[in-house]
Amino acid sequence: MRKTSDIKIQAVQHQIKFLKEGIDMRYIKIMPFVFIVMFLLTGCKTAGSHAKSVQEANVADEKVTVGIVQREIYVGMSGSEVAQVLGSPNVVTTDAERNEVWIYDKISSTNIYSESRSGALSALLIINEAAGASEITQKTLTVIIKFDNEKMVRDFTYHTSRF
Repeated sequence: MRKTSDIKIQAVQHQIKFLKEGIDMRYIKIMPFVFIVMFLLTGCKTAGSHAKSVQEANVADEKVTVGIVQREIYVGMSGSEVAQVLGSPNVVTTDAERNEVWIYDKISSTNIYSESRSGALSALLIINEAAGASEITQKTLTVIIKFDNEKMVRDFTYHTSRF
């Protein structure tokens, strides 16, 4: 029967032998392949996928859109219903008859930039080639909602532009 001290000594001897001999040659042979695959798989994102990521992030922030105004806002709607649909207005003022006018003014800018560099072969030959594209888009949406003396929607207009 073996003693635990013998087992521990044998384990330490095995570790020393492993350190002296170095890393197994099987691992050394496959490491360049692993590094090349990792290099080729990194940074492969197109301008379209960058744009899609940005748009998906902005969808959650867009509460006031032309489609929502067209579908949800109607004459005779109460102010609290408008606030539930569109949120708080940017500006609250009064018209000549002292009735409330709510203004929603939304301005958004999107700057999309994408860059791609050439692959692994170029990196090994120390060739630095890059291609890129950039696009800046700005959009505005202004919604004006006029209320009557009973705080119901009397009239509403909207204007949108993109440049």
